[in-house]
Formats: sequence, C-alpha cells, structure tokens
Amino acid sequence: MKKRMTRILVSTLLAATVCAPLVTTNTVMAESAADPAPSITPDNANGKKILFDNTHAQTAGAADWVIDGGFSDYAQGLANEGYFIQELRKDTSITYEDLSGYDAFIIPEANVPFKVEEQDAIEQYVNDGGSVLFIADHYNADRNKNRWDAAEVFNGYRRGAYDDPAKGMDNEEKNSEAMQNVESSDWLADTFGVRFRYNAVGDVNATEIVPATESFGITEGVESVAMHAGATVAILDPEVAKGIVYLPEGLDSSDKWGSAVDQGVYEGGGVDEGAYVAIAKKGAGKAAFIGDSSAVEDATPKYKNEETGRTKTTYDGYKEQDDAALLLQLTDWLAEQEDYTTFAETGITLDEATSILDFEVPENSTEPQSEPWAEPSANYKWYDPSTFAKGSYGYDGEETDPPTEEAGYYLCIPDKIVANQELPLTIRLTGMEPNTTINNLKVGAYLTGGEQIGEFKEITSEWTGTYGYSNEFSVVTDENGNAVKNLVFRLKDGVKGAFNMRIKKGSSNIITQSCEAVEEATDNYPEIGTPVYSIIKPVDIKNGTVMTLTMQIKNLNPGQTLSDVRIGAYLTGGQQIGEFIEPGSNWTGNYGYSDYYSLTADAEGNITKTLLFQIDGSITGSANIRIKCGSDNVFTEAITIAE
Repeated sequence: MKKRMTRILVSTLLAATVCAPLVTTNTVMAESAADPAPSITPDNANGKKILFDNTHAQTAGAADWVIDGGFSDYAQGLANEGYFIQELRKDTSITYEDLSGYDAFIIPEANVPFKVEEQDAIEQYVNDGGSVLFIADHYNADRNKNRWDAAEVFNGYRRGAYDDPAKGMDNEEKNSEAMQNVESSDWLADTFGVRFRYNAVGDVNATEIVPATESFGITEGVESVAMHAGATVAILDPEVAKGIVYLPEGLDSSDKWGSAVDQGVYEGGGVDEGAYVAIAKKGAGKAAFIGDSSAVEDATPKYKNEETGRTKTTYDGYKEQDDAALLLQLTDWLAEQEDYTTFAETGITLDEATSILDFEVPENSTEPQSEPWAEPSANYKWYDPSTFAKGSYGYDGEETDPPTEEAGYYLCIPDKIVANQELPLTIRLTGMEPNTTINNLKVGAYLTGGEQIGEFKEITSEWTGTYGYSNEFSVVTDENGNAVKNLVFRLKDGVKGAFNMRIKKGSSNIITQSCEAVEEATDNYPEIGTPVYSIIKPVDIKNGTVMTLTMQIKNLNPGQTLSDVRIGAYLTGGQQIGEFIEPGSNWTGNYGYSDYYSLTADAEGNITKTLLFQIDGSITGSANIRIKCGSDNVFTEAITIAE
C-alpha cells in the first residue's frame, strides 16, 4: 500500500502560517434526491472508485457530511490520490447494484436506521470484495432527533429499545417509510466482529497507535488522531477484527463529553476502552470503523440545518493531528482487494476481545434518559422532507422570489448573535422624502418585560458598558428617498434566546423586530493558537448599499498577531464584486480585496475587525465572501445578494 507524507505537509503548512482555515459556513438553495449527485473526477486516475452515502440523513442537524460540503477535504484528498468520488443520492433503499461498481463505500454518520434489505446488500457487497468505512459518533449524537444515532444504526439496534426499534415514536413516525422493515439485531457484531460502544469521550488525542507492521501499513507516520466527543469500538471477534488506534490510558470522568448521559469513559482509556479506529476482514472484502466524525469533517458546510434553517458551523478536524494521513491510508487499504479472509491468516498479532459492560449486551441495554435528547421543532418531522427548512438538503418546497421591498425602516440584523461580542448592525430607510434629514432616531434591544440588554455605538467610538437605547442620530436621504445608518452593538453577557430590537423616533416606536441570541459552540475548537474564523454579516445583503460586517478570529493566544489579513467578495469564476473600507475612509468604486490588516488578539485571544462594505449594484444572486491571510484562503462563505 502506498505511503504518504501527509502529516509532514499539513504540519509544515500550519507552521508556516497561523492563518489556516478553521470555520466556514454556506448558504445554498435546496437540493434533494431528485437532483443530480455530485462527483469528483481525479486529474490522474488510479482506476478505483469510492462511493459516499447520502441516503441516511448525513446532513441532518449540525452534520453536513457530503463530498461537496463538510467532508470535501477528505473527498478531495482521495481524488488527489487518483480516486473517482461519487455521492450516492436517492430516496429509496441501498441495493447491491448501487454498491457493486465501487471499490469502497463510505458511510458518514447515518441517522436513519438501515432496513434489513440494506444490511443484506452491504454484507453481500463486502463478501464479494467491496469495502465499507463506518464513521460513527458518540452515543446520543442523534442529529435529527429520531432517537437513533449513527452507532446505533451501524450496530443494528437502539440502546434500551432492542425489543422495539420504534419505541417512543408516535404512529406517524412508526408508519413512515423510513421505519419500514427496520428490525433489531446485533448486525455489526455478527457481520464484522465489532460493536460501537455507548461511551462519549470528550476532547482527547488518541496517541496509542498500533505499529504500521501490525496494521498493514495503515498507521505509517501516524502518531496522533484527534477526538472531539466520540465513541470507541469493542473488538468482539479478534480473528476478523482489530483495533489500530486507541485513546491514551489514564482517562477519568473529567475526560468525558460534557453532555454524556452516563459515565462517558468506561475503562479509563487505553486498549480496555476499545479502539477509536478499527479494521475488519469479511469474505473477499474489508471494513473499517471510526468513532467520531470530528476527525473527518472540515469547515465548509454546504446546507442549512434542516430543522431550524440556520447556518451550520463545522470544524477543520481533517487537518488536525495526523487525521488526514490516517484516513487516506485507511482508505487505500480498504480499496485494495486481498486474498486472506481472516487476520489469523496474515501473521499479525491478534487482539484480545474487549470486555464489555452488562448494559452493552443488546438485550440488556438501557436508556439512561428519555429520547430524543431534545424535542424537535413543532413543524419539523425527520421522516418528511416537506417539513425541512429552505436551504437544507431534501427541502422540496418551491423557491420563491424575494418579497418586494416597501417604503419603511429595515433592521438588517446579523446572521449570528452571540452575547458580549461586537456585532454589525445596518439600518436602512427606503421610500422616504428625497434629500431630507430625519432626526431623533435611536435603536435598542430588550427582553420581554423591558430589561435593556444592548449597547449601541458608532463603529469608531468606545464601549461604555451602559445598556440602553443608542444616542440619537440623524440620516439624510438621497434623491431616491433612501438612507443607511451603520452601527455596532453588543448584548449583555449571558443573554441567550429570544429578545426584541426596536427603532424609535423620539418617543414613537417605529419598528420592532424579534431576534434570537445563541450560545457560541466552542466544544470542537482545536488547541489554543489555531485561529477559528467567521464573518458576521447582515442576514439580508442588499446590492449597492453601504452595510457593516465584522470579521471575528478566535481561539488565539493573547497578543498573537496575524499579518496580511484581508477580505473580498467574488462570483464563481473570480469576478470581484465588493468594496471593503474602514469607517472614515473614502469609497473608490474599485471592487476587490480590502487593504491588508495586521491584527492582534486581545486578552481573551480574540480579534474583531468591523468594516463597511458594499456589493456592486448590478449583482444579484449567489456569490462568495472570503478572508485571506497572505496568499492563503482561510475562510470562504457563500452569500446571497438581494436587489
């Protein structure tokens, strides 16, 4: 099997610039099983083909595990090695015919259970020489709130529901097509000699690596693999299954995932905890298993959250530690057919079977807390794509033109509101009396009951720590009766959930808008010093209008400096469509990247840079916005521009 220097190359890249990309988000139009599936054709084909599953809710919730989204780095890495990459996209069961033309089948975090005929198709495929990679996650990583997580889907049964796979479901769920011919079994153990455990280990680097001579070369050059809330694999039949990556010994309750519903860490780490990454031999084919999607994902999600419609945030786990090297070498092994049928025939050292706890026996399993882990939104049904939010995968509603704008006041709130952060706010006035000054305007934010929770200021002013309405301001309308006011604001620390934002003119209420503050998701951040990028911008970006955005760079060391940072907006094909300036600077009418900035982290390790921007007035529809650090593209996000 071919070896590579992936770890050295990735490490060198990170050492050369601390501007490696970490977080990005996308806004896209709807796609479903009716649309053509994406594929990647390699420049130098090796003659082998790999299929990625997207038929089992791989994009549910915060997941975006598709080859042109949150798994694109992995998919592109394989294409760079010569593999042809194809997504499996359909709304019916997986069949043997779907799989038979491919050398390996990758199943990222399935969140809908396999039907019996799908299990049979996968088993036949492997027996005939195909290979499968099962990518799971920690127990209760139930992305679509249907009570099934990926480990349970792969194992073949739900924890605490072995006697009834539809336990707790209402009649509509039970009778849905997704639940037909779903039967409980110990399928993974019976077929491949392994079973995913229910454990949930937090942020740990797996550093107990089986030597390459004992792993068919898969672990060549691999010293560490990152886990960010994951599970391990119990080796039940050592003749056909073997662990190759393990967590370190000495773990305790402090190392469990913060939301684990049981002890989280079962045996203190090490071999006794079970393998983080394992392999198996079955018939003429092979299988592999990894207990956390964090090691595979990247920071380029494609779709909106199917339940909420919100923008997703994913992380650059593929670039962490030696994750990329392991995954590419593991896939090379999977794609190579070999004659032996058990590991006992190869001369490698066989494992000892993993000792499991009584509640891990399928028939004895218990449900530590009622499922699902949270109630789904009232109108969301995991089995019915007609209820999915616009922009999510599977959404089958009609695309509509944006509403016609009427005269009035518009609060262009940012697409992400987190308390105690500097955030951009654009206030637009349209259809007013042309060339007129409008006085005595102010804006505030408050909770139900009236508590003021917002501080508003001019972009270049200082924060005062006083929460209440902004100072009064005036705007002057242009010849078309339009005007814009750009401010920044922050919410009182600790605020989350619903609140209201209001514009007043004197004592009169002009417009009130409902908003929501969310908590910052930092559980999967990499080690301190590796930047996490985001762009906070208006939900609705209007062309030809001066608006405000904020670049945020987090997770740095206090005082850490990033040089040659700039931002730009462009169409597919490269045409530059945006101008970005600092407040107080003059517009030039030239579209391109902003000036270069040298930015230094504050005492909390954060950088905030607020700029004014405007998009070419002739541009509407889809575009991209990007942060560059020197010549490196560190953050790219899809945007939609309104007229």
